[in-house]
Amino acid sequence: MRVITYGTFDLFHEGHRRLLERAKALGDYLIVGVTTENYDDSRGKLNVAQSLMERIRNVTESGLADEIIIEEYEGQKVQDIQKHSIDIFAIGSDWLGKFDYLRDYCDVVYLERTKGVSSTQLRNESSGVIRVGVVGSGRIAARFVAEARFVSGVSVEAVFSRRYGAAKEFAERLELEWANEHLADLLNHVDAVYIATPHETHYDYARQAIDAGVHVLCEKPMTLSRAETADLYERAAERGVVLLEAVKTAFAPGFQRMVAVARSGSIGRIRSVDATFTKLVHDGRELHGSAGGSISELATYPLLAAVKLLGTEFTDIRTTSLRPDGSEVEVFSRIDLTYPSAVASARTGLGVKAEGELIVAGTRGYVYVPAPWWLTEYFEARFEDSRQNKKYYYKFDGDGLRYELAEFAWMIRNSLSESFRFRQAESIAIAGMIEQARANPTTIS
Repeated sequence: MRVITYGTFDLFHEGHRRLLERAKALGDYLIVGVTTENYDDSRGKLNVAQSLMERIRNVTESGLADEIIIEEYEGQKVQDIQKHSIDIFAIGSDWLGKFDYLRDYCDVVYLERTKGVSSTQLRNESSGVIRVGVVGSGRIAARFVAEARFVSGVSVEAVFSRRYGAAKEFAERLELEWANEHLADLLNHVDAVYIATPHETHYDYARQAIDAGVHVLCEKPMTLSRAETADLYERAAERGVVLLEAVKTAFAPGFQRMVAVARSGSIGRIRSVDATFTKLVHDGRELHGSAGGSISELATYPLLAAVKLLGTEFTDIRTTSLRPDGSEVEVFSRIDLTYPSAVASARTGLGVKAEGELIVAGTRGYVYVPAPWWLTEYFEARFEDSRQNKKYYYKFDGDGLRYELAEFAWMIRNSLSESFRFRQAESIAIAGMIEQARANPTTIS
């Protein structure tokens, strides 16, 4: 029986070895496909640390491959299986269902994720693999675990939830090693945490993790106050750990390039930024409690655009909010910012739907980013003379959570306290804007 499997095999560790061992046990001859840098990039794999030759050497030195081939393009698996007369295609269970189409050519076996490998092997500093725990067991936490497989050198190991039963179900469903009943237990066996709990809990969970010497990637908004956000950054600096607010847009290639184009002077001096983010929500935590509402849920994104394009030194902020009779929260808000020589408007909605576009107006032209602008794949620089217009296209892979995780992992490995893509002062400024916007709006019903 001839078996084939594929992978990046970056920073080769015991989990890779065990997967190859189980693949080899399925037959008599194992072929291993190692991905090229270009193919990894095309499929959204980030932070690959080793060259192709180093990764091939990793597999060779394992002594488990009878033959090694190079995977260079999408669709190659179909040709490889036929070319090499493959009987079994084997792959990790985190890809469950993804390769069922290959059943037309051979048997497809999904190998269960190896648990327990990171407690000792992955802790070795030479491996460079960061053990991550998830705080929270909701939808975005599940998406994070799925996205993490696209970031090299990261292993999501454990989960903590306020409801232990939910944590156990989450760990079983997503094949994590541990479900923790207490946060302290989680913090004892991971290097970093991703916090994906209700907004009002972020500060306390992040503080505990930082005080335990654990790196923190915290969902937006990090907190709902400027003082608490600033305090967390100060604590992180004192403890020498990385703290990063998980605003995926800030780290996405298309958004970064859009900011660079707009600020390059090509559209002249920026005078106005208008950004809208709305979604219709009929039930859920967003519509209830003191931390609910469209501002707390969505304003981080349009305010990010304002801060990246105009800076943090605004002079005035005013908010108008729609709060229907009987609603616990505002369901639509317009936040107007005044800068010394520019203005910005951020519109958010949970009960009102609008075009989710971003327009950056300058003295020579403007940048237009169509909906959904926060998942920037395409934008245009437009001018009075339309012949000068220019279009830009960029990839936005998956849910985008891989971009923030890749940046987080890069900062940890390089001992960086701050990301130039999203600076601490910008994170703190946005927290202050949200706090002010929620504190004293003009309310209509």
